[in-house]
Amino acid sequence: MDFKKDGYRNIAMITQIGISMLAPIILCVFFGVWLDETWGWHTVLPLLILGILAGCRNCYLLLKQLIPKNKDTQEKEKKDHGTSK
Repeated sequence: MDFKKDGYRNIAMITQIGISMLAPIILCVFFGVWLDETWGWHTVLPLLILGILAGCRNCYLLLKQLIPKNKDTQEKEKKDHGTSK
């Protein structure tokens, strides 16, 4: 049963990372296209770059929260090895 929960959790994390990356890119491109059509400004490329940077930042912050720090991981492994014996 734990295997299924871990599998569902991993699928949810992958989906969340994908959405966190794609949402700012898509929104910035649509906004750039709207600005081009409305006022004739050429903003699609700068907003695309801004969207990519924002998506990378979102993924970095999300992964930073998901991946435990090295010190915490070592302490957890020590506790796990101590209780399994």
